[in-house]
Amino acid sequence: MSLRLLAELMFWLGVAALFYTHAGYPVLLVIVSRLRPRPVRKADLNPGVSVIITAYNEERDLAAKLENTLALDYDPERLEVIVASDCSTDRTDEIARTFAPRGVRLHRQPERLGKTAAQNEAVARSRGEVILFSDATTMYSPDVLRVMMPNFADPSVGCVAGRLVYVDPAQSAVGRGARSYWGYETFLKRHESRACSLIGASGCLYAVRRSAYVPLYHEACSDFLIATVMVEQGLRAVYEPDAVCTEETNRRADKELRMRVRVITQTFTDLWRHRAMLNPLRGGFYAVQLLSHKVLRYLVPVFLIAILVASALLAPQSTFYTFVLIAQLGFYAAALAAWALEHAGAHSRLLALPQYFMVANVASLIACYKFLRGERYARWEPIREAAPAPQATTTALPQGRES
Repeated sequence: MSLRLLAELMFWLGVAALFYTHAGYPVLLVIVSRLRPRPVRKADLNPGVSVIITAYNEERDLAAKLENTLALDYDPERLEVIVASDCSTDRTDEIARTFAPRGVRLHRQPERLGKTAAQNEAVARSRGEVILFSDATTMYSPDVLRVMMPNFADPSVGCVAGRLVYVDPAQSAVGRGARSYWGYETFLKRHESRACSLIGASGCLYAVRRSAYVPLYHEACSDFLIATVMVEQGLRAVYEPDAVCTEETNRRADKELRMRVRVITQTFTDLWRHRAMLNPLRGGFYAVQLLSHKVLRYLVPVFLIAILVASALLAPQSTFYTFVLIAQLGFYAAALAAWALEHAGAHSRLLALPQYFMVANVASLIACYKFLRGERYARWEPIREAAPAPQATTTALPQGRES
């Protein structure tokens, strides 16, 4: 096989893989969800609910979060609120204790083992028939429980995920990119839920049937893995778009990159430990979803590199490949320009998508390297700015993601 033929094969295989990952898979989801939809059989249901708020050094946002939770439109006699503090070193525990007269319970981990370990222990101490997991930086609409709970009337449902809406008061380039990306992800969630099952939930708003909850290993990305754990039990995770929560996006590319590297590294670990579910003979269409939405998505930087190298090899002999090479280099230059503008304190709406696309794919490459080296994440660090003063905890809005 000649070098030219090999380069052309590499180029078109990369293009095909890239196209399927970002466009072909969504089309497949739409077709499957319409040809054989799996509707949820809802009914009035008001189970006891335990809201578990996992926190590490959340003094800035915890008071506002607890006020928001206690104001939910749900029978307070059937609502339990637990703050699971992962050995916080700031005023997080103190703030949680001030809400004890209103029924809030504090569980402080004896040892800092990470978010998932704190969740496991809090679940063991909870009383609700349904466990709802939340972050300290997320604000809920008052009706989230009323619209989520009827889904559990369907015995096939083990997990219900709500809709996360990102807000970006700062109008940052990273924020714009994240909101556009999340719009695409929300589209996939809607159709994955209708076709089979979600492959993951937003970590700031998802509820699990207590009888189906399985304690997860400490380094697990719990909000991703929970869906696979449901499917392994013959259940499914579904999407409830009317259950809405809001959270601020990251404003800086370096913080977004750190967060995504941690999450993707954890997800690689989860996929490896549950790799049997990647077999369509066992997982059925859920395996197709995992392979398409996660495995191929995280391989996109490999496809991009293959396309770039192949087009560079073919460009001297072809106007078409020259044009493709220039287009790629221009796209990457735009992403670098956006990064440079951010460091200079300026932002460009036009360059927001190239920048975020590159952040996401660089994160995938770094995470793959870390996973192959055997690095694992269990503990997490807040990626928000520290609280400037204690009084800010009652008014500040959330800034960033915990999972």
